[in-house]
Formats: sequence, structure tokens, C-alpha cells
Amino acid sequence: DIALDDEKRTLSGYEKITYINNSPDELRYLWLQLDQNVRARNSISQRARNATLSNKMQFGGLQRILNDFDGGFKITSVADASGKPLPHTIVETMMRVDLPFPLKPGGSFTLQIKWWYNINNRMEVGGRSGYEFFEKDSNCIYTIAQFFPRMCVYNNDWGWQHKQFLGRGEFTLPFGDYEVNITVPSDFVVAATGECRNPGAVLTTAQRSRLQKAQTSEQPTLIITPEEALKNEDSRSTTQRTWQFRANRVRDFAFAGSRKFIWDAMGVEIGGKTVMCMSFYPKEGNPLWGQYSTEVVAHTIRTYSHYTIDYPYPVAQSIHAASIGMEYPMICFNGGRPEPDGTYSEATKYGMIGVITHEVGHNFFPMIINSDERQWTWMDEGLNTFVQYLTQAAWSPHYPHRRGPAHKIVDYMKGDKNSMVPIMTNSESLKQFGNNAYAKPATALNILRETVLGRELFDFAFKEYCRRWAFKHPTPADFFRSMEDASGIDLDWFWRGWFYTTDHVDIAIESVKWMQTDTKDPDFTASEQKKKDQEAIAGISKMRNDTSLKFLLDAKPELRDFYDSEDRYTPNAIDREEYEKYLGSLSPREKELLYNGLNFYELKFRNVGGLVMPIVLRFEFADATDSIVRLPAEVWISDEQTASKVFWFTKSVTSIVLDPYLETADVDTGNNFWPARAVPSRFELFKERQYQKENPMQRFRRAADTK
Repeated sequence: DIALDDEKRTLSGYEKITYINNSPDELRYLWLQLDQNVRARNSISQRARNATLSNKMQFGGLQRILNDFDGGFKITSVADASGKPLPHTIVETMMRVDLPFPLKPGGSFTLQIKWWYNINNRMEVGGRSGYEFFEKDSNCIYTIAQFFPRMCVYNNDWGWQHKQFLGRGEFTLPFGDYEVNITVPSDFVVAATGECRNPGAVLTTAQRSRLQKAQTSEQPTLIITPEEALKNEDSRSTTQRTWQFRANRVRDFAFAGSRKFIWDAMGVEIGGKTVMCMSFYPKEGNPLWGQYSTEVVAHTIRTYSHYTIDYPYPVAQSIHAASIGMEYPMICFNGGRPEPDGTYSEATKYGMIGVITHEVGHNFFPMIINSDERQWTWMDEGLNTFVQYLTQAAWSPHYPHRRGPAHKIVDYMKGDKNSMVPIMTNSESLKQFGNNAYAKPATALNILRETVLGRELFDFAFKEYCRRWAFKHPTPADFFRSMEDASGIDLDWFWRGWFYTTDHVDIAIESVKWMQTDTKDPDFTASEQKKKDQEAIAGISKMRNDTSLKFLLDAKPELRDFYDSEDRYTPNAIDREEYEKYLGSLSPREKELLYNGLNFYELKFRNVGGLVMPIVLRFEFADATDSIVRLPAEVWISDEQTASKVFWFTKSVTSIVLDPYLETADVDTGNNFWPARAVPSRFELFKERQYQKENPMQRFRRAADTK
């Protein structure tokens, strides 16, 4: 039971937890997470956070340094089912509750907790939850999460996961069934994890009718119209209303509430069931949110279900609040707001589509495939960013992807190794968080799909991993093992290089040797030698000598002998006789090999970057055709530094390109060509101070006004 006080901006709650011991061990105590304590005065996060001073500082930066917000849970009661107090110990962002008797495997224990806390102004002090205040109409949008003491995970391998919440490494949570009652002012609209169980008490007859219609609508249908939202904005109800929600088999619960919410919805069929895709947003979000949000939610649910498992929940919701992107079961909080004049830049549009796709996608990773976020950020962020890329690719052929394609990671991969750590690093110790936990694993999986395994094998294996580990707690080893088992391919080299090192991809064409079979035909050999000699470049000394010297042999021709007069390019009878004798000694198969007419090319490669990868080559021929050849990563199996390979063609090769489609994240394409080519780059000229330009929509409007 939750009560939100809009005037005091506090939240108070009571919860009853029935914990079932599914482990094989006796438990003498339970651990719960108190994530709000990250905002408590003198919290471990504040004490551990590094800070610096500079000659120039933004107001927000100084405000965060001086922050004296009285945050954190105020626990008022911890008791058993009968109300008897339970001994408990708070350790920063964790709480241990001592049990009156050992909880045996398969047994259950019920406890009750009461608490309250001050809700933080998210725009001032940050955070994954809090409120955004709108000064113009004195309303707030509340995005509320981590708002109740939550159970820790007890794992068979390492016991309780009670690593402190410092603000970066997110959450490790068990699954449960939730019944939640949220009491708010009567003019509030509430969205939450799960389904609303009392729509008759919180929605008008017209709104319930619209919600019913939306289930079969092919476009988003307004449940609460802009006019109704505006009326709520101006209202200040003195009464309270309770919204009731139920959510089964979820690992967490979150909600949002405001007077400002416009609400639209549409139904999408997934696996024979209707999923209600919905958006809640203030008028400040339009026109972007009304046009795109729910469509993006629906597209995301469809696409993720295709690549992973069918979405199992009844709703998926996108909530708009400024400058945020945060995910919870069936609900997420997303930024992306147009300018006050209703225009927006392309970056704002695609930023909004991208963040909604990403946060809705988190319903699969980690809300269903429930990895340990506190330990391994990449297992949810990296996998989710990868499927986000696939989803955005299906949105538009011209989608401006930030992450996913191999070439997008090159600048990071070729950077200073002192500012990098392997992907397999604890969340709190990561450097370059976005590149490491999001971009690099997503790129690695895209390379695995496109270049190493191929789409068919990869998609089967990835889907199998998701099926196996849905509603379970996979580790990195479970992911690696599932991908290898289902694909039938040994990928140890791939995991080691991409996930356990900071090596980069830089494979070079070190040398190319072109050879043809010597048939020993004296006429052909002499002709080729003559051509070779004629095309040979004379040295500078010979060039000058030929024009400036008077040669002795020209003055005294009697000094010339056999070697000065022989026509070395014309075979004699003995040469031809020996050749015929040689041919007579060959078998038919040997003659076939002798006259194969093929061009042989020996290529030597060097692994400059250290990261083993397949080799992709494009051979371009004299007749303007080309051919793609793909060598597996096993070409490096005996020597990870150098490799050589012989190719043969009926046509002569004019050029060779390594990684022609930029699919391996090779950081230096300058050594990818034979013959060598110069790879151009650009530098940008800019004035010392740049001012924000108008967005293209604003420019278009201004141009129209000048006609």
C-alpha cells in the first residue's frame, strides 16, 4: 500500500512480503535492498564518489556538490506476520532481517515493513526516479521506482547478492507476484507495472470505452485526451483515489503519476495474446509523443518477440519525463521533448525513438532474462543494445544508428588502452561506461551474427539462450555456453578476445606474391623474359650513361664475342628438343596441371591489433569483376600473429581489399589494400565559440515567413 503526498512530496508505504526459500540451504536471515539510501545524507555513494573543482563549473554541478537533500528510507517498522518486531540491521543500502527460526528449503516466511521517504527533485539532484516540476502550471510528473525495500537474490553459487548500490551498477532481483494499491490525489493519472484492477473506480465511462476500443485498434487511441489532461492540470483535488494494480512473475514494480498525463494505447497480438502498448505524456511532449511513442512501443515488442521469446506480459508502457531513460517491468521512463514551439531536431526525434526502443526492450533483458545487473552491466545493456539495433534497422532503412554496426566502435577500440577495461569487469569499475557496457558487446554480437556465425545459426542460438534462461538468473558462462551449444561452433576465441581483453582488430595484408606455373616451354619463356626485360625500370645511372657515354665496344667492335651478339630471346633446337622430351615424361594428369593457366596469389597477413577475427577479402580482377572470399578465425589457430593463404584464379587480380564491408571493426583500414591505397580523413574547422543553431523545422518555418 503506497500513498503519495503531492504537497509534501513524500511517499509512505506498507508492504507484506511472503518469501519462499527455493534454495537447498537453511536461511537464518534475509537481506533486502534499500536503494533509496543512495540519496541519504552521507551515504556510501556520496562518500565514495570522486569530485574535482575547475575554474568554470555549471550551476548543476555545484548544486550536486552542495546537495543536502534528506533522502533515504525512514524505516518505521519491521515485523513478522503477527506484528512482532524482527531484529534488523541496516548496512548502507542493504538491510538484514534476522529470522526467529531457520528457514528450511521449500519453507516460507512472511514479514511486514513500514517506511516513508522524501521524493527527490530529479532535475536538481538526478536519479533513476523522482519528480520533474513544471513551474508554469505548478504540477509534477512523478516517476517512482526503487520505492520499497526489495528482496535480494539468494544464489546457489555465492549466496546472497548484497553488493552495495553505489548508483551505477543496477539491480539484482528475484521474481514475485505483486498486488499494489497506490493512493494519489483524485485528479492524478497513474501508470504502473501490471494491469489496473479497478478501472471502474479511476476512469470515466468514456475512458473505459476508449480503452476497450484500443485493444483492437491499429493506431494509438486516446484514452485520456489533451483536453482532459489540461483540465486535470488546472485542478487541485482535495480528495484521494486509490489505483489497484496486479503483476505476476515480475522482478520489480514501478509507477508514474501526474495530473498532466495524456494517455494513448493500442493492442498488439503477440503469441495469440493481446498486449496493450501504451504511452503517458504531458502536452509538452507533443507533437512527438502522440505521433511516435506508442508506435515505437508496439514495434519494439513485436521485433524483440521475433528475436527472443514472445512477450509474456499484458501491457508495455512508455512514460515521458525529461532527461531520463530507465526501465522496469512493463513500464519505462523516457526523455525526448520537442522545443516549446513544437519543432524538434532530427537528433531529438531519433533520440526519443531510440530511448523508447531501448527501455521497452529492457522488458526482455533483464526483466525476463534476469541477469545480475549489479555485477555484469553488459549482460542486460549490451544484449539489449544489440536487439535495439535490430529493431531500429526494421524501423527505417535510413535509421541513424549510434551503436551496432562494426565501424561505429572503431574510434573507441583504437583509443588509449589505459582508459579501457575488459567487458568482463564489475559494473562499478567500468571505464567509458557507455562504450564498454553498451556499444562494445552490442557490436561484438552483431559481428558474431553477420561475420562469424551467419544470421541463421546466430538467430537460432540467441533465441535458444533467451528461451532457456527466461525467468531465471543467467551468468556470462550460461550465455557463452548456450550460444556455443545451440550454434555448434566453438567460440572460445571470440569470447576471450572481445569480452576478456582490450585488444582491437587490426589485420594487415603484409605481402602478396603473384605466381604462375612455369610450363618450361622455351618459346613462351623467352617471350615472357623479353617482355619482362623491356618493362623493367632502368636505374638512374644507366639512363644517364646511355645518353652521355661513348662505349668502348662501339669503338672497337672486334672486342665483341658470342655473349655480346647472342639473341637470348630466341630458343634453339636443343632447347625445343629437351622440352619435348620433358613433356613425354609427364602423365596426362601432370600435363593438365602443367597447363592449368591459373594465377596463384600467396597472401600473408599480420594480426597487428591482437584480436583474432575471420578474414574477409574482395579480389578485384582485370575484367572489372570481383569475388568475395571469407576465411574463418581458425586460420589463426596455429599462430595468432601471422597467417598465410594461397588463392588461385583463372583471371589476374588487379587489387585486393581486406574487410571491404567494414564488418570486423578493423581500426586501421590503411593496411587493408593491395596495392596500397591512401585512406582519406577529414578535419573540421570551427570558430572558438559556437552558438546553438536553430533546428531544421525552425529554419523551414522562418524561410516560409520570408517569402
